[in-house]
Parts: sequence; structure tokens; C-alpha cells
Amino acid sequence: MNTTTTEIRHLESERLSAETSHVEQADEVSLLDILIVLARHKWLILKFTFGLGLVALVISLLLPKKYTAMTTIWPPQQGSSLSSSILSQIGGLGSLGALAGSSLGVKNPNEMYVAMFKSRTVEDAMVQRFGLMQEYRQKYPSTARKAFEKHATVESGTKDNLIHISIEDKDPKRASEMANAYVEEYRRLSQHLAIGEAAQRRLFFEQQLEMSKDKLADAEEALKETQQTTGMIQLDSQARALIESAAALRAQITAKEVQLQSMRTYATNENADVVQTQQEVDSLRAQLTKLGGNADDSSGMILPKGKVPQAGLEYIRKLRDVKYNETVFEILARQFELAKLDEAKEGALIQVIDPAIVPDYKSSPKRGLITIGAAVLGMLIGILVAFFREGMERLQQDPEQKERLGVLRKAIWTKKTA
Repeated sequence: MNTTTTEIRHLESERLSAETSHVEQADEVSLLDILIVLARHKWLILKFTFGLGLVALVISLLLPKKYTAMTTIWPPQQGSSLSSSILSQIGGLGSLGALAGSSLGVKNPNEMYVAMFKSRTVEDAMVQRFGLMQEYRQKYPSTARKAFEKHATVESGTKDNLIHISIEDKDPKRASEMANAYVEEYRRLSQHLAIGEAAQRRLFFEQQLEMSKDKLADAEEALKETQQTTGMIQLDSQARALIESAAALRAQITAKEVQLQSMRTYATNENADVVQTQQEVDSLRAQLTKLGGNADDSSGMILPKGKVPQAGLEYIRKLRDVKYNETVFEILARQFELAKLDEAKEGALIQVIDPAIVPDYKSSPKRGLITIGAAVLGMLIGILVAFFREGMERLQQDPEQKERLGVLRKAIWTKKTA
């Protein structure tokens, strides 16, 4: 019994070894078959490889040369303003110091500058300046602008924080001229825009200063008319001191409100600086209320009885308006001058680090890469055609498969009858 079991196990082991040997031999034959097919059709593969590579080389030689010129610019950097350092030493009338040191910019200023370079105004100026409608053979400015965008690249470097402008053109000289002109056209646009922090403050205070100047002129004219009507040209010291105190408080309230209005353009009502400024406004209003005045109306201030004749009340009100507008004008004038100093400190909005020069070597077409890529593609196509031919030959040698192949051809080429 044991002998029979041993023999069975021995036969089973031999069978498994034979099967394993057969599989290995089949794998070896399969690889050998592949090499045989490639060797038999080597000239076909070489024809496709060199043929397609030669065609690609001829086409690349016929393609026009293109040159790329690059300009590198340095956008303005965020820094501490001159006005913030000066106003930190000013008390009383320097109530807008916090505003001067605040940032009105965006999170990533480079993105804003790149978007401005790609604006329709700048691109249209480039199209008109270099006659790109005729150059790109476009009938409409909009299509010429899109064609220009395909030849122009504006990118912001993530590591160096610089902006790189590349222009591709058939003429190397014109490519460099266009790259430098791109910066010039941007500068023309930016001259009419307040982009930097100091420029935004300068524009804001300039508008407020003009409004305050007009109000001061109106108040002075009203005081002059009142003097001519009442004949009163002087007040006692107590009345004048009370008027000046109330006018100074009203002016500080107005200045704080201007600051609050500007801060709300870039901060929410929950911002700590906004909350603090609002509390300061409320405190100043409370002080003015104690004097009997109103921040919005100068006629409500109560004067001590017997100090000013009844006939001079109108004169007091007009004088109070003049003092108030003088104080507001003085505050805004200081802020406006400091903003101008900051704007001058910023200098040019952008600085050219590397102006574009005439490129001395073409950027396209890359004939070597085109030829090599086409040759590799041709070799793959040749291999596929070789295996297809080998398969068709084997089908022709098998009578059964040949018959089925004939049926397939007949089914493909025979028209269907009704």
C-alpha cells in the first residue's frame, strides 16, 4: 500500500514539473516570436521611423523662426510709510495717524499688477502701436487682442517675487521693442490710477481737502456778511475760548469720522481698530455735549448768560463755523502733505530690472525635439504595422481562419440588398 502511494506522488510531481517546464518554454517561445517578428519586418519599421522623422525635419525647416524677448520688473513692495512715523510723534491734531500706517493693498499685489498688464486698455494700446491687426491678419481689434495674448506671457514668480514679461515674434528686434513697450503702456495706464497705499491715501485726502476748502470759504464769507450786518468784530476772551474749544472738538470728531470711513473700506465693523476709533468718536461727542454743542450743528452751543449780547449771537455762530472749518482744513492739509511725501518715497510703481534685449537665438521651432518625437512615433507605428502584417500572414496560412477572413471581407464590401 505504501509503495502504491509513493508511486502516485512521484507521478504527480513529474506531471507538475512537466507542466511548469512547458509554461516556461511557452514564455520563452513568445518572447522569441516577438523578436522574430521585429527582425523579419525590420526594414518596414526603419522605413516608418526614418520616413516620419525626415518629414518632420522638412516641416520644421519650413516653419518660420520665432524669437522670445523677456523683461523682468520689480513691483512696489509693501513697507512702512513715512507718514506713520511722523504722525506717531503728533498729538491732538494728528488723529489720523493710524490711518496713515494702515495697509490698503490686496493680499498678493503681484496678482493685481499682472491683471493690469493683461487689461484690455494696455493690450489695445499694444495692438494699435505695433499694427498687430495687419501683422496677425485679423479683421477686428478683439481678435487681434486675443492673438496678441497667445504671443505674450505675463507671469509672477513665486520664489523671486518678480514679474516676467515674454513676447514672441518673428522679428527679434520687434520682439524686444514690444516687451519694453508693454511696460511703457502699463505705466501710461497707471499714471491715472491710485495703485499704491500712499497714492490711495493721497487721493482720498485730496478729495476731502477740496471739500473742506470750499466749506471754509463759505464760512468765512458768511462771517464777513455777519460782521457787516451786526458791526461786531471782537469778542471777550471767555466767549472766544469757549468757541474755540467747541470748534476744536467738532473738528476732531469730523477727523475721526473721516478716519472711520476710510478704515471701513478695507475692514469690518468688528475690527479692533474700527471699534477703538468708534469709541473715540463717542467720547468726543460726549465732551462736546457737555459744552452744549452738537457735532452736526454749531448753533446749539450754550454760552454763559450775560457774556455775549443777544445781537452778537449770530456773529458767534458764524465765527464758530470758521474756527471749526479752519481746524478740519488744517488736519486734512497735514494728512495730504504726508501722503504726498509717502507717494514720492514710493517712487515709480514698477522698476525694470532687466529690460528686453534683442534675442540672439530662436526660441522655436525646436527642430531636434520635433524630429526625434516624430521618429519615435514612426517607430511605434512601424511596430504596430509589422505585427498586423504578421497576424494577417498567419491567418492566411490557416485554411479555417482564411475562410472566415474571406467571409469577413465579403461582409464588409458587399452592399446590402433589399
